[in-house]
Amino acid sequence: MSAGGQQARWLAIVGIGEDGAEALSPAARCLIANAKLVIGGKRHLALADGLPKGERRVWSSSIADSIPAILSHRGKPVAVLASGDPYCFGVGTMLSAYVPAEETICVPAPSSLSLACGRLGWALDDVAVVSLCGRPIEILAPSLQPNRRVLILSANAATPAAVAGYLRPRGFERSTLHVLEALGGPHERIRNTTADRFGFNDIEALNLLAVEVKASPDAKVIPLASGLPDDTFEHDGQITKREIRAVTMSSLAPRAGELLWDIGCGSGSVAIEWLLRHQANRAIGVERDPLRAARAARNAAELGVPRLEVVIKGALDALDKLAPPDAVFIGGGGEPVLFEKVYAALKPGGRIVANAVTLDTESAVLAAQSRLGGTLTRVSVERLDAIGGKQAFRPAMTVTQWSAVKP
Repeated sequence: MSAGGQQARWLAIVGIGEDGAEALSPAARCLIANAKLVIGGKRHLALADGLPKGERRVWSSSIADSIPAILSHRGKPVAVLASGDPYCFGVGTMLSAYVPAEETICVPAPSSLSLACGRLGWALDDVAVVSLCGRPIEILAPSLQPNRRVLILSANAATPAAVAGYLRPRGFERSTLHVLEALGGPHERIRNTTADRFGFNDIEALNLLAVEVKASPDAKVIPLASGLPDDTFEHDGQITKREIRAVTMSSLAPRAGELLWDIGCGSGSVAIEWLLRHQANRAIGVERDPLRAARAARNAAELGVPRLEVVIKGALDALDKLAPPDAVFIGGGGEPVLFEKVYAALKPGGRIVANAVTLDTESAVLAAQSRLGGTLTRVSVERLDAIGGKQAFRPAMTVTQWSAVKP
């Protein structure tokens, strides 16, 4: 018992597979049988039928709406039933936001990911995993790397066909799709086909999709390097060019889980590359032009990072309401008051990068470097171009880049 008289580990989070209650360990069976409240999906409660002795309750349509009922039993034994491993794309992560780990006990079953890899002979540590449960299909894009393997957690019976339809026009039509249904249970079924021949129309709602990625020569593969080709993005010329963008990303030095402000984001290219570096990264693009803001959002969706947040306002009007950033990029414009305000908002250790192409902006970044420190770099790029029927190198506008790290 805790100091307050409550049972220390009152919340049991039990993973149950399609093989039902008989496959549960004695400890898991005991936790369910002794619980005053057992809560889970209709399928989970049916799988555990015969074990619960206390009240049984089905999750609300929004699982978060059931949290008060769980918390009202604090200190009394409660069992939450989940699919497989509750902390692998499961309810355990959500519950941890409400109940401290020291008040819970988790008894996992094999996850669907482990079962799928066991059936296919794949190494779980060597596959990409994407959940399409409540998430847009576009987030698949970064994981579609040639000759790699992807496990996809399906939202419902329609997900496999939707994935096949997404792969075909992007140049991945020869990819092999394994549809794995009701893994671990008596109705388990595994079938495979290719994206261009997909025709299954009798798929169970409980399914997982495994993809062996095959890319055609013109497939829309997103490179892993910084500095994506300019034509990867829809733009009107307002874009940080490829070579400058690669240098900019190096100066921004993204780290997992960090937040970027991309001020004057234009096509969104810098923010999008920031988001591509890690799935936990966040970015807010500030853009006063609604057409460019919409374009940035489209680019983000097309490149698999629809989580880009775009704020349609002028920079000075928008910044006060934004979460403090870990890094800030100001591309092609800016004034002293903006630099000061952004630098003040940065978290300690945060990075600021500003690219200047006009004399006015260059003067502003020179003054910022004088006041706030950091480094100044001039970047000049020449590209081969046709001039008067001949070929010659045409210089692009020189960029003066100021970068600084806040102490």
